[in-house]
Amino acid sequence: MKPSVGIVGTGIYLPKGRMSAKEIAERTNGVWTEQAIEEKLGIVEKIVPVDPVMDGSQEMGALAALDCLKNTGVDPKEIDVILCVTEEWKEYPLTTSALYVQDRIGAVNAWGIDVQNRCCTTVSALKMAKDMLIADDDVHTVMVVGGYRNLDFVDYTDKNMSMMYDLAAGGGAIILKKNYGKNELLGSHIIGDGSLSRTAGVEIGGICNPITKENVEEAKKSLRLLDPIKMKNRLNEVSMPNWYKCIEESLRKSNFSKEQFSQDGFLAILHMKRSGHVSLLQDLGLKPEQSIYLENYGHIGQIDQILSLHLALQSGQVKDGTIVCMLAAGIGYVWAANVVRWGA
Repeated sequence: MKPSVGIVGTGIYLPKGRMSAKEIAERTNGVWTEQAIEEKLGIVEKIVPVDPVMDGSQEMGALAALDCLKNTGVDPKEIDVILCVTEEWKEYPLTTSALYVQDRIGAVNAWGIDVQNRCCTTVSALKMAKDMLIADDDVHTVMVVGGYRNLDFVDYTDKNMSMMYDLAAGGGAIILKKNYGKNELLGSHIIGDGSLSRTAGVEIGGICNPITKENVEEAKKSLRLLDPIKMKNRLNEVSMPNWYKCIEESLRKSNFSKEQFSQDGFLAILHMKRSGHVSLLQDLGLKPEQSIYLENYGHIGQIDQILSLHLALQSGQVKDGTIVCMLAAGIGYVWAANVVRWGA
C-alpha cells in the first residue's frame, strides 16, 4: 500500500507591531490615500517587527516551531528533517536557518536544509516534504518552518513598489508525518518562468552592486522592480492562467473536481490586492467565507498559507471533509498550489 502524508498541525508567531493604512499612505508622501490603501490594496493594517531579539527572521521561525510543537504535542526528538523556508534576509547572512531552528527546539535527531522559492517556498517545501517522506524509509516526521520580514527593504516613495506595500512580518510552521491517517497532503503543481528571474529583487548589496559608503542608506531600501515594464507585461499575460493551471492540476492529481472544491473547499491564499482576491473566489465559485482575506495581517511572504490554514482551523472554516487548496506566487517567477483533504 502506498504511503500517505498528513499534516499534524501548525504553529504561528506574529510580532506585536502594527502599521495602519494611514501610516502606509503617509509614507508614500501622499501618492496613495488611506482609503485607496484599504480599498484597492486591501490593507487595513499589517504586522511589523518591533522586538530586536524576537522579531528576527530566524527567531520568528523558531518561535513558530515551538508553537507548533505545543499545539501538536509532537516530541522534537521525533523530527527527522527540517525544511526551513526562512527568507535570505535574516539575522546573520550565510548562517543556516534550519539548523538554528533545530537547536532552538531541541530537534537533536533532525538534519535540516534551507530552501528558497520566495513567496512560493512553503507550498514548494510541502511537496518536497511529502516526496521525502514517501521515498525515504528513514524519514517519518518533517517540519516545514520559517520566518519572514522582507518589508524592511520597502521604499514606500517608489511608485513601482505599491504591489509590495503589504509586505509584513511573522513566522509559521507545519509538521507532517508519514501514514498519519488524516489531513492528507495530496497533489501539488508548480510552474516557473525564469524569464522573470531578475525583474524584481534587492538591487544593492550583492556581488553585482555591492554596498559602498556612498550607497549604504539607499541599499537599506532597495527592494525594487528591476525591470518593471517587462515584469508587469509578462505577469498580465501569464499570471492568472498559471494560477488556474496550478489549481486545476493539483485538484486533478488529488482526484477532486473543481465542482467538489467549490462546494467543500477552502482557499488558503497569500494576500493580494482586494479586487484580485474577490475575482479569484468568484472564478472558482467560492463564497467569501471559503477563504480568509489577510487585510489585518498583510503579506507575510511564504508564511501566508500557514497563517491562513491556522486561522481557518481556529474559526472552523476548515473542518473534517474540507478540501484545502494552498495557493502561492513568488517573484522569480513561480506559481504553486497544493491540495489537502482535511480530516480522516
